[in-house]
Amino acid sequence: MNSSGLSSYPSNFINLQVPGILFTPICPHSLSFRPLILPEHVTLRVQVPFNSRGHAWASFDGKDRRQLAPGDALVVSMAPCPVPTACQVDSTSDFLRSIHDGLHWNLRKTQSFEGPRDL
Repeated sequence: MNSSGLSSYPSNFINLQVPGILFTPICPHSLSFRPLILPEHVTLRVQVPFNSRGHAWASFDGKDRRQLAPGDALVVSMAPCPVPTACQVDSTSDFLRSIHDGLHWNLRKTQSFEGPRDL
């Protein structure tokens, strides 16, 4: 999922220089589930149990929804070659600037005082 989608869910942001997988469940059926940050060498396998009473659904970046039947599995691993990105300054500065500009992260709006001036 991209970072714009993650801003709607309780998750983390990861700098592009951190090699790893961010696994964030959306609408999990357990309140104890937290996002996972996994090392780059891990292969994650999520399988619908054979004795499941129903089907599961998987969607990718909010599109292309697929139904998973009992026994079906979704396997996720790092791609062998990273996707190259272009930086304006450097990857860390660009990452922090995009969060600040896009999400108004750590930005406090100046408030006006509407009360009485003299006490």
